[in-house]
Amino acid sequence: MDNSSNCDESSDVGYQPSHSSVDQNDHSITETAGFSTLSGDSFAYCRSNSEVSNFSEPIDCNSYASEPSPSLWTPVKHGASQASLSRLGMKQHRHSLDDKSDDLDLLELELDMMRERFSKLLLGEDMSGGGKGVCTAVTISNSITNLYATVFGQNLKLEPLKPEKKAMWKREMSCLLSVCDYIVEFAPTAQYLEDGTIVEMMTSRPRADIYINLPALQKLDTMLIEILDSFQDTEFWYAEQGSSISGNSTRSRAGSFRRIVPRKDEKWWLPVPCVHSGGLSEKSRKHLSEKRDCANQIHKAAMAINSSVLAEMDIPESYMATLPKSGRTSLGDTIYRYMYSADKFSPDYLLDCLKISSEHEALELADKVESSMFTWRRKACLSHSKTSWNKVKDLMSETDRSDKNYLLAERAETLLFCLKQRYPELSQTSLDTCKIQYNRDVGKAILESYSRVLEGLAFNIVAWIEDVLHADKSMRKQNV
Repeated sequence: MDNSSNCDESSDVGYQPSHSSVDQNDHSITETAGFSTLSGDSFAYCRSNSEVSNFSEPIDCNSYASEPSPSLWTPVKHGASQASLSRLGMKQHRHSLDDKSDDLDLLELELDMMRERFSKLLLGEDMSGGGKGVCTAVTISNSITNLYATVFGQNLKLEPLKPEKKAMWKREMSCLLSVCDYIVEFAPTAQYLEDGTIVEMMTSRPRADIYINLPALQKLDTMLIEILDSFQDTEFWYAEQGSSISGNSTRSRAGSFRRIVPRKDEKWWLPVPCVHSGGLSEKSRKHLSEKRDCANQIHKAAMAINSSVLAEMDIPESYMATLPKSGRTSLGDTIYRYMYSADKFSPDYLLDCLKISSEHEALELADKVESSMFTWRRKACLSHSKTSWNKVKDLMSETDRSDKNYLLAERAETLLFCLKQRYPELSQTSLDTCKIQYNRDVGKAILESYSRVLEGLAFNIVAWIEDVLHADKSMRKQNV
C-alpha cells in the first residue's frame, strides 16, 4: 500500500517525464498547432493519440516505486512552473520556425515550377537539347492545354474545384499569361514640348487583340470558377456509372431513400446524377437553370473569341497544297447540286436532309466543306497573278459576285458556320489544327488555347447541368 501511494504521489507532482517522453509530447503539440497553417495533406500524416501510445512502454507503478530510475524520473526542483513556461515558450518558438520553414518550402516549390516552365519554353519541349523542339507559340499552347487537362480532366461533376487544384490553375495560368504583358505594338503619339512645339513620337502599348480579348477571357474564367463554387450544398449527388445500383433499386443517403435514373450509353464514362424521389425543389431547379444559361453565354463568348483568333491566323502553305482539285468531287454530287442549283440556299434544310448521326460524321463533313470552300476561292482568283493566300483574301472583294466559284465558296462558308453551331462539341477541323501547329505568333497562341479550354469547360458545365435537370424531370415523371 505504501509503495502504491508513493507511486501515485510521484506520478502527480513529485516527478517529471524523461527527455524522450517530452520530445514525443512536443512533437504532437507542434503537429496539432500546425493544422491551421499547413495544407489538407498534413492531416493524412499526423499521428493520433493511439498511434503515439503504441510506441510508449507500459508503466508498472510498483517497479517505479521500488526501483526508481534516475534516468527516467528526476525530482522536480524549485521553480518548476517557470521551467514549464520556458518549455512552452520554446514550443511556440519552434512552431513559428516551422511556419517559416513551410513558407520557404512552398517558395522553393514555386521556384522549381518556374524553372521547369522556363526550361521547357527555351527547349521547345525537346528535352534532348538538340534544337529539334517546337516553336515558342506551340509550347505555350501545349502548356495551357496540358494544364487544363491536369486541373479539370478528372472533374466530371457539378462541384467546386479542390483548393489545391484551384490554386494550381490560378498560379500557373498567371505565369503563362504574363508573357502577354511584354507583347506590345508601337503607335504614334503627339508630345508637346515646353516651347509649344508638337512632336510625334512612337510609344508602346499593348497589342490590340490582346488588349481586347485577354481581359474578357480572364473574366469568363472567373465566372466559370464561380459557377462551380456555387454547387456546394446541393440536393443532388452522383453515383459511379456501372455500379451495382440500377434504375429500379433504392439507396440510402443522409437517412433518406433515393432512386437513380440510369444514363444513356453515349455518356457511359460520366458519373450518374441522382436526385430525391420527389425531385428537386423549385429553388434548386431555378438555380440550375440560371447557371446553365450563364454557362451557355460564356460558351458562346469563348467560341466567338476562338473563332476570331483562328480566322486571323495565316493558312499554312502545306494545307493549301493538299486542297482537292475539285470541290464537287470532295463534297459529292448530292450536296454540290443543292448548293449550286438552289435559288435560296438553306444550310439548315441541307443538314436536316443529311441526317448526321455521329460527331465523327459531322467532323468529316466539316473538313470536306472547308477544303471545298478554299478550293472554290482559289479558283475564283486564278485570273489574278497574285498567288499568295494573304493576297487572295484581299482580291476576293474584287471578284465578280456572280462568279460560280465565288457563289459556291460563300454558301460553303455559310454551311460550315451552321454545322459548327449545330454541333458545338465538334472537334477542331483539319485547317484549325494545321493553323495551330504552324502558328508562330505567341499572342495568338495564348488567346487561342485559353479561349479553347474555357469553351470546353463551359460546354461541360452546361452538359452536366442538363444531366441533373434530366434526372430531375425523369424522377418527377415516375412519381406521377
